[in-house]
Amino acid sequence: MPENEQQEMSVNDNTAMTAASLLLVDDDPLILEGLGFMLRKQYNVITAETRQQALEKINQAGELPSLALIDLGLPPYPHKPDEGFTLIRELLSLQPNMKVLVLSGQDNDVNIQHALTIGAVDFIAKPAEPDLLLARLQHHQRLHEIDQLRDSQKTVSIVGDSVAMQMVGTQISQFADSPFPVLIEGASGTGKELVARALHENSKRSAEPYLAINCAAIAPDLLEAQLFGHAKGAFTGATQEHKGFFIEVGKGTLLLDEIGELPIALQGKLLRVIESGEFYRIGETRELKSQARIIASTNKVLSDEVRSENFRNDLYHRLSILNIQLPPLSARGDDVFLLLNVFMESYADTVSPFVLDDGARELWQQYDYPGNVRELRNIVIRLGTKYPGQSVDKIQLSAELETQLSATSLAESATSVSDEMIAREIRADEFDLDRLLGEIESRSIRIALELNGNNVSKAAKALRINRTTLYSRVQKLGTG
Repeated sequence: MPENEQQEMSVNDNTAMTAASLLLVDDDPLILEGLGFMLRKQYNVITAETRQQALEKINQAGELPSLALIDLGLPPYPHKPDEGFTLIRELLSLQPNMKVLVLSGQDNDVNIQHALTIGAVDFIAKPAEPDLLLARLQHHQRLHEIDQLRDSQKTVSIVGDSVAMQMVGTQISQFADSPFPVLIEGASGTGKELVARALHENSKRSAEPYLAINCAAIAPDLLEAQLFGHAKGAFTGATQEHKGFFIEVGKGTLLLDEIGELPIALQGKLLRVIESGEFYRIGETRELKSQARIIASTNKVLSDEVRSENFRNDLYHRLSILNIQLPPLSARGDDVFLLLNVFMESYADTVSPFVLDDGARELWQQYDYPGNVRELRNIVIRLGTKYPGQSVDKIQLSAELETQLSATSLAESATSVSDEMIAREIRADEFDLDRLLGEIESRSIRIALELNGNNVSKAAKALRINRTTLYSRVQKLGTG
């Protein structure tokens, strides 16, 4: 550690005890040293030069930072934003309330919109004015404090009047007191952790602990020790015993988030805990018993993972006895306006209210929200910050969306069909599933090509399909 850094830390030892923690990630040592020196006057700063180093350091720190300020271009691909995007997702999977700000020179519109869509709350272009940077950090630290206060006080409320969300609410009531595991499936940002908390709070276990562990955010060789615990000296670095989550949660609820990332080697051990409650801590031969209620969540389709032999069939069937499928926000109709009002009210202390004019309201309802509820929340915060007390028009709103739709493409985008509309067409014998799926497929391909400069290879990667498959679908649909 540089001498001046040691001096700065010693001077601020007292304030560091109460200061908010901040993760600063940049591959430029000069930026780390300069920014680190400035920020340590107000924050307890953790610095890292790579994505992997950042995750290792916050694991070692024992507590998750409330703020993160990260560059997009990180080793081993400093000229691409991929590592930064991955780090944003990993940090938010560890702590959904963490406020991740991007400080990067890779500030083209596509990178800015994508970073905000996957959960970053701000994007600041390099070089940044120190006063601006500090002001943005202070603003988001205040929002983080409001989130923490709300989480400590609230009884979980699932917002939504759509048919799909009414079904979710019914399932929560039905499943809350069951001793069996619940599998929650849905895309990132749809509220899986919120549903897990609602299951716990509506159960007879609500007075017991609720713990969540993200199976994707912890190195596989450490995950077993976190779940099952270990004895002192069980392996290198095990300087003291660790009870493990199954013991710490007692008779409460344990959420295994991103269960699809659980290593195969641990899946058999988890299956045994679910079936009999029995497990062993690493380094011990004494059998222990778990009384926890297991909830698992994933943004993968676990049945596909089973067919690909990435997930055990027997574990899948034990986890999915009770299943809750969360719909994407694009399938929830007018819920987007309910959520708009909820988030404006939630952040009223720091973000001024605004109104959408008729054009903006139309776009608000038609937009796909690829980042789901998390993206909608971030858009509300940005609009309230940029246009306090003002009327927001379609152009201003469009600038905040990842997929910026033109007036012409707005008419083409009306495939965000509500459950009510589908039900109405089925009753009238007018529903055509092939037509609807074809429209969605055609639109997805067109948008992917537009965002990637008509580069088919990049578009195929974005759509997560083979390039030859995309070629054939483009020819079939007449797209491009």
